[in-house]
Amino acid sequence: MRRRALALLVALLGGFLVSGVVLAGPAAAHAELESTNPEDGARLSSAPAQVTLHFSEGVSLGAGYARVLDARQQRVDTGAPKVSGDVVTIPLRDTLPEGGYLVTYRVISADSHPVAGAFSFAVGNGPLITAGAGDVSQATDAGVAVALPVARWLGFAGLALAVGIPVLLMVCWPGGWTSVRLRRLSEGGAIAAALGALGSFAVQGPYAAGAGLGSVFDTALLDTTASTTYGVVLMIRTLLALYLVAALAPAWRRGEPPTSWMLPASGVAALGLVVTTAAVGHPVAGPWPGLELPIAVVHVAAMTVWLGGLTGLVVGVLRPGIPADDLAVAMPRFSRMAFGAVVALVVTGIVQAVREVGTPAALVSTEYGWLLVTKLLIVAVILAAAGVSRVWVQQHLGVHHRPAGSRRVTAHAFAAEPSDPVAEDVDDAVVERRRAQAGDAVAALPRLRRSVVVELLLAVVVLGVTSVLVGTPPAASAVVQPVDTTLPLKGTSGTSGSVQVSIEPASTGPNVLHVYLFDDAGQLTQPAGITVTIAEPSQQLGPIDVKLQPAGPGHYSADAMDIPAAGTWTLQISVRKDEFTAYTASTTFPVR
Repeated sequence: MRRRALALLVALLGGFLVSGVVLAGPAAAHAELESTNPEDGARLSSAPAQVTLHFSEGVSLGAGYARVLDARQQRVDTGAPKVSGDVVTIPLRDTLPEGGYLVTYRVISADSHPVAGAFSFAVGNGPLITAGAGDVSQATDAGVAVALPVARWLGFAGLALAVGIPVLLMVCWPGGWTSVRLRRLSEGGAIAAALGALGSFAVQGPYAAGAGLGSVFDTALLDTTASTTYGVVLMIRTLLALYLVAALAPAWRRGEPPTSWMLPASGVAALGLVVTTAAVGHPVAGPWPGLELPIAVVHVAAMTVWLGGLTGLVVGVLRPGIPADDLAVAMPRFSRMAFGAVVALVVTGIVQAVREVGTPAALVSTEYGWLLVTKLLIVAVILAAAGVSRVWVQQHLGVHHRPAGSRRVTAHAFAAEPSDPVAEDVDDAVVERRRAQAGDAVAALPRLRRSVVVELLLAVVVLGVTSVLVGTPPAASAVVQPVDTTLPLKGTSGTSGSVQVSIEPASTGPNVLHVYLFDDAGQLTQPAGITVTIAEPSQQLGPIDVKLQPAGPGHYSADAMDIPAAGTWTLQISVRKDEFTAYTASTTFPVR
């Protein structure tokens, strides 16, 4: 049995490492700008009535912004921008004069993280202006960048203590309800969970707006956060944490497990804390939230039961002077419960890795991938320490199994009566043997305590890594992705034909560009002239001319198109069909 259990854990962890990155498809988290109208670099004969931005997933403005500036840095948009799913619409003033205009935005993606950028267009013969003229920095204030993971870590750790310790006492050690230490830890954990939620709530406003920690008490930012789904979830989590303290208070005072009316109340609060912890960030931003959210809930619940239980063991059970009977009751039960929690953690981790990582290369080429690898290595060490603890329990507390092939035989006609002295002697011998075994286990307790303390300390580190991980763009969305898109060719008289563009690998350094031109019938067509430029407005890079070489009818290529820096680049194509007719097309693409 021991070998089968170890083999199962190894197989699951192997699945986490292998299938989670080999079988994955692209993830959808952290919104990206897909298209705009007007397009970046467009030159219009007349002023548009509005500007629209289309993102890869639903977004909100929250404490962010979407605005249009002229060359003097004066706003020319009017009224509040409108958000409908993944489309942001910015209304403009009537009859804008000729000139260049800069669109800047900072929106909040479905996983609560901000996405910022800029692009420009011109009306008439006005000059294009660069994104450097506006405040479009995507960087997060240093203080906010530290406060966010700290608040998350406090929430995770508090949840483990507030929920995990009562679960340990309910399932494994009913006598522990008399422990003052465990009560203080559990109630302190609930308060920490509430403070972590409030901290995340306060910092979300400056994070979304691109402001510093000095803005955490800005009432406008607080009101804006409170109006978002993310803010509502955090407030519910705070109230549930405080409610859990009140629901369990009578049980702690009496030193007994919760009664029939307290158990449902505390159970609802505990489940609500787990759900509201899981219902933020990446799980709610993907294409299958109905599937991903339950998986995240199981993952968080398993973490809570395991880590909270470990803390309860170290503080309450694995201490000098523990009665042998308490040790004999608590440890075998926790060993089984912890094994189930670890299996749930690894299985749900496989599914999350499938969604978030994407490809094996993403593990070593993205920040998210390296954080995940670090987490996995620490978890592997924790599992080794947990294996040592499990073996100790099996050796010292009598977890026995019948030999293979043996059968249990029940005698019906001649079974001993309960009052049979022989049966009573056997029962007494069994009880005495178990007591002696438990007494020996108490003497060998320091070894078990050391392995459990190692598990617990490493688990604290894992929580820290996870706190950073949940705020990092998923590897699948951060890894280099080749560009392959077809764009309509637009001119003053309307749309005519299309252009297919492919860029590989879409990373810094040399890239291969292919351009195919098609007429309205979808046939390759030869233009009178064609030019291609690339630019990164937010870094004031470009426009950079791309040298094209003919590669066939209607086909042009550039074998060494150099992209000097990572960012969101704009590729602009100008096609001259004859001496008097010209068309343009443009697209943005991320460079990692």
